[in-house]
Amino acid sequence: MKSIFNYACLLLLLVLTSFSGKKEQKINIVFIGDSITEGGALADPKNEATPIYVAELLRHRKDISSVNINNRGFSGHTTVDFLPKNNIDFPKVLQAADSFAQDKTAVLLFSILLGTNDSAMFGPNGAPVQAVQYKDNLKVLINTLMEKYPDARFVIQYPLWYSPNTHNNAGYMKEGLDRLNSYFSQIETLCPEYKLSHPNKVYPGSKGVFSFFQKNHKKLFKAEDGKHGVFYLHPNAEGSKALAEFWVKGILNAIK
Repeated sequence: MKSIFNYACLLLLLVLTSFSGKKEQKINIVFIGDSITEGGALADPKNEATPIYVAELLRHRKDISSVNINNRGFSGHTTVDFLPKNNIDFPKVLQAADSFAQDKTAVLLFSILLGTNDSAMFGPNGAPVQAVQYKDNLKVLINTLMEKYPDARFVIQYPLWYSPNTHNNAGYMKEGLDRLNSYFSQIETLCPEYKLSHPNKVYPGSKGVFSFFQKNHKKLFKAEDGKHGVFYLHPNAEGSKALAEFWVKGILNAIK
């Protein structure tokens, strides 16, 4: 009788578990980006870069069993630098993804944040990159990765606001900020296109990140001296943590 009772309890537990809807997932993330992703303006990028905080946030979730990350953010780089044909950053992305792709039990995800340097008036490779070309560059990058890693997921994170007087070794200014804003509509058309051609593969990040950092830039950005006064371009350590919360939203939407 006791064994029947134990069996009934076990069966009930299995039924409840099957309806809980929770699955433990393993996630391997390759972060593609510029200095904001790299954490180049931070005092301790190895511990303060946004991808580090993203991994921490995800690891605290009960439905995720493990998270591995590889940061392929490079200061000053653009979508042009990541184009496969240019053979600059793309081989480094492949190297990171290949090491992750060996684990077939984990979700391979690419988190992409590019656009800040593309929008500059001059300085970074290929800048200024106009809106349509920005979209085309992202599409070439994603399509090439998708061919090699057909099960991968992609999140296109929205670029952050920067102050309209931003001018260091590269010139951004208001012209660049206006161009950066023009990229948003390209992301908003590109993701639905993928939804039709490659369902459940490419997702947008959180658009609210732009206005959030614009509103809180003095608290969350590093004040930097430039050719047109103090400018705000890179998140500080606190800003890096805040940015991670936005990135996680897009990532969770992509793996649900």
